[in-house]
Amino acid sequence: MTDTPHHDPTEQAGATRRSVIATLGGVALGAAALGLPASQATAVDRGSTRAAAGPDAACVLTPEQTEGPYYLDLETVRENITEGRAGVPLALRVTVVDIATCSPLPDTAVDIWHCDALGVYSGYVAGGSTPDTTFLRGVQLTGSTGVAEFTTVYPGWYVGRALHIHVKTHTGGTVSNGTYHGGHVSHTGQLYFPETYNTRIAALTPYRSNTATRTLNARDGIYRNGGSSTLVTITQVGGDLSKGVTGTVVLGVDPTATP
Repeated sequence: MTDTPHHDPTEQAGATRRSVIATLGGVALGAAALGLPASQATAVDRGSTRAAAGPDAACVLTPEQTEGPYYLDLETVRENITEGRAGVPLALRVTVVDIATCSPLPDTAVDIWHCDALGVYSGYVAGGSTPDTTFLRGVQLTGSTGVAEFTTVYPGWYVGRALHIHVKTHTGGTVSNGTYHGGHVSHTGQLYFPETYNTRIAALTPYRSNTATRTLNARDGIYRNGGSSTLVTITQVGGDLSKGVTGTVVLGVDPTATP
């Protein structure tokens, strides 16, 4: 039971990676304070003298990636998006950072959507889903530290694509009646997962019932165009993987952009 893959080689050419280095004055907000992984904070000066004065922080603009064919403009604000879908629980924390200042971006709407353990997206007839469903879709606003949190399940896979979660960031909008309104999209991308965990997850119920051939990150053309910058850091909760994991990732965005 799988959806049609949305891998489009022509879209990959538009995925570029740009970076800027911003020097913070006064008390600098370092990479450690943001929880930036090494791959997104390689320019942090670790010298004790400079660290005391305020380090340089590397602000990396997260590459744009294809939206794909399964986006729905629901903008439903909710933290728990599972709607009872089976799978390994995933507590996802997305930190949004302003690339111009290296500062966390509060009040940014983080919009995510992904398939279930068997590769099915809600809202589409393909793969056995229906247009009436909304599982595994939702929006959360970042707090003062730039963090948005979701309760979901580890995604499954379908033909032609590595395991991933789609993400957009919206700025300048407002929330009313449980829905995000207005503003503009400042980033569209995808989040990916370490293969060591993907392999372990695939052996568990219900993922092992997924009959689609699983595509590795290294063989996914979309991942190869910047996906490593949004590889989610996974931490297992307790000794039983089936009980759940936490995932953290940092998105560097230009809040004024309208890509």
